[in-house]
Amino acid sequence: MKFAKPTAALAISATMAATAANAGALVDPIVEADVIVEEASSSSSAGILIPLLLLIIIGVALTRGGEATPG
Repeated sequence: MKFAKPTAALAISATMAATAANAGALVDPIVEADVIVEEASSSSSAGILIPLLLLIIIGVALTRGGEATPG
C-alpha cells in the first residue's frame, strides 16, 4: 500500500503532462493574403465596339430584308 499513492500520483501527473503536450493551439494561425495586381486595359471603348458592330449588322439586315429580289 505504500507504493499505491506515489504510483497513482505519478500516473496522474504523466497523464496531465501528455495531455498538455498534445493539445493544439487555441489561436488560429495568421495567414497573410496574396496580393493580386490587375493591369488596367489600354482602351475603354473595347467593351462597346462589339455591341455597336452587332447593331449595325442587324440594322443592315433589317433594311435589306424588306427588298424583293428580281427573279
